[in-house]
Amino acid sequence: MAKFLNTSGITYHLEQLIKSTKERLVIISPYLRLSDKIRELIEDLDRLKIDIRLVYGKNDLHPRESAWLESLTFVRCSFCKNLHAKCYLNESEAIITSMNIYEFSQVNNNEMGIVFNRDDDPELFKDTYDEAQRLIRISDQVKISVELIEAEVVEDDPIAEANSLAKQISTSQLAKQLKRPSKALFSELQEKGWIARNDNNWELTDLGKQKGGEVKNSKRFGDYITWPQNVSLD
Repeated sequence: MAKFLNTSGITYHLEQLIKSTKERLVIISPYLRLSDKIRELIEDLDRLKIDIRLVYGKNDLHPRESAWLESLTFVRCSFCKNLHAKCYLNESEAIITSMNIYEFSQVNNNEMGIVFNRDDDPELFKDTYDEAQRLIRISDQVKISVELIEAEVVEDDPIAEANSLAKQISTSQLAKQLKRPSKALFSELQEKGWIARNDNNWELTDLGKQKGGEVKNSKRFGDYITWPQNVSLD
């Protein structure tokens, strides 16, 4: 039978739900600001090649969050307009709750929810699963949103605008210019030793600086790496 959860109970059962996933994990939450623990659990599922679907509804992903998502092979992320539902489920259990998968909510808010499983509540589980699938179907792939956000970093920051005049462009813009996926370009730059991964962030190396790379800062989005528009990858 369904069990009532308070804030701490939601956090606990969400972690247990992710840990116990064997086939597929679905996370539906308007806001995505994952705690280190949730990130760690999702990364472990990704290493196990388990299918993970993230559906969010607020088009304000931080570039660092986007870069982390892009680094995961078996995570597919999509944007659902007007999303307000919060639901987390795998092949055997589901949580419906007021709590976003948002670290601030887990720590500061008073939340409620219920947890139930497929064996004890088959009809409720099926209805929840079917609605989750519908939301996935009507959602747009996040690749479009990520590119828009990363482009916005340059447009919103006066310093970045000056860099644009100096023909410095972001890594994502460089990928678009070269007609390559952003993820592939980040991997190539890492292999060349121009950038390096530090926790969930990309950092510019000394070699990258020699190639003309620069670290810029946006008050809204934080640090990001730019390159000369005519940089050669050969």
